[in-house]
Amino acid sequence: MADQTHVLFVEDDDVIREATQLALERDGFVVTAMPDGLSGLDAFRADRPDIALLDVMVPGLDGVSLCRRIRDESTVPVIMLSARADSIDVVLGLEAGADDYVTKPFDGAVLVARIRAVLRRFGHAGGGDRAEDAAPEGGVLTFGDLEVDTEGMEVRRAGAPVALTPTEMRLLLEFSSAPGTVLSRDKLLERVWDYGWGGDTRVVDVHVQRLRTKIGQDRIETVRGFGYKLKA
Repeated sequence: MADQTHVLFVEDDDVIREATQLALERDGFVVTAMPDGLSGLDAFRADRPDIALLDVMVPGLDGVSLCRRIRDESTVPVIMLSARADSIDVVLGLEAGADDYVTKPFDGAVLVARIRAVLRRFGHAGGGDRAEDAAPEGGVLTFGDLEVDTEGMEVRRAGAPVALTPTEMRLLLEFSSAPGTVLSRDKLLERVWDYGWGGDTRVVDVHVQRLRTKIGQDRIETVRGFGYKLKA
């Protein structure tokens, strides 16, 4: 990586924490590793890392609660680590503001790939794709009381600013680029989450729901069996 990226890694298992830290450092990341949620929150506030990896089940302050605390203060990307793919904790983590999740046990190369994919969406990792790269042409786009400024990366609803995370912004930009067109979950995974392989569509569903709460529940329509579309 052209610039060293600072990773906050919160994991209570000593073996996993140390092995993962070493693996990430070999790939050029600077890693701050913490064994519990409270020390992780302190480290986040002190260091302001570029990305946070949070295990769901950590003592003191669990990963989901830690994610909420981080999201209250920052739009820094967050990846949750969960021991079970079918765990309700995955959905809770995404609802708390996480951008993605990885299931344990994980392959180091897969984890690095997911980290870099998230960082590209946020404009890190050596100048990869940024949110504005997904912007449709047209300056300010209007959909009812919703205004999407594709150049200033700002959103307003009924004239009031709407705070979106970079992932939510990229998702809205994809919908704004093709209003009225149904976008499948797989297509959104590819375009927004940069998945070159099949991914868990719950990531899309939860982010769509989060976006709806901010821009209006009826603005994005579910087309059963196909995906979602932005009402023109």
